[in-house]
Amino acid sequence: MPRMLDVSDEVRAEIGDEEAARLLAGESAPGSYDCTSCRTPGDSEQERTSTVLFIGDETAVLAFAHATCLPSQVVQVTEEQLQGAVRSIGAVGAESQQQMPQTHQPQYAQQPQHVQQPHQSQRPSNLVPEQAVLGVTSGLVLIQNELHPALVVEPTAPVARPGTLGSGDDFLPLLIEQGFMPLTELAAVPPVLHGWSVLLAAGQLHAVLQPNPNGGRPVAWWQAHQPLQVTDGWRAAANKHQQVLMFAAPVGSIGRQPREDLMRDALDKAAADGKLVAAALPLAGI
Repeated sequence: MPRMLDVSDEVRAEIGDEEAARLLAGESAPGSYDCTSCRTPGDSEQERTSTVLFIGDETAVLAFAHATCLPSQVVQVTEEQLQGAVRSIGAVGAESQQQMPQTHQPQYAQQPQHVQQPHQSQRPSNLVPEQAVLGVTSGLVLIQNELHPALVVEPTAPVARPGTLGSGDDFLPLLIEQGFMPLTELAAVPPVLHGWSVLLAAGQLHAVLQPNPNGGRPVAWWQAHQPLQVTDGWRAAANKHQQVLMFAAPVGSIGRQPREDLMRDALDKAAADGKLVAAALPLAGI
């Protein structure tokens, strides 16, 4: 039976016209599936469904998502991310499961307590020098009486501008140059920063993506060393708003707060001190 599939030109270029035709005809696409974004059931015979192709150097895994959750797209991932997606998605839509080169980056993890979600940290390319890694924590932030999914980013050391030998901290200026807005208070949702996005796939947080300076597909500004779990409430809020608020502060401004209320207090203080930037990032806005 024909499927209500969206196959983007980018996906079609990777899988070929013949395989795209087989998918649309229902020969190689499942009727029912678990959405690779929200993890709830979907039916490609009854509702618009996006094809999402996870690829690496030697690996391709084809997954499916509600068209309202994700557009049809190609997503480049690391080996750890891909294997996590394969375990989550299962055998459905797996094109192959060959090996990809592994990445080994310095990282640390915060310990979870209550609803505060920890995230391992990884150095973003072309921004943070080797001695600094990014602490990334997820949580829900209340703004104008509505809960929003948020990521709070804080490096473990001052961030120098690439190519300089100075000892200053250019973390916030670098982000402001990319379009993040300085905040003095958390009174309103920050503007959307188009071109950047948060990749939430198979119900897990994979990466923060930024525009590719050379054109083409976005590249990872931060990647989870392994796909990271988020709470059901955080994921539901992300799918509701179709965006995630990203807050960033220099080293020592936020700290490892054990609860969301303490995290909010730290964000408010950083904003009042002029040490906070933010933007709203679309979900997988590739």
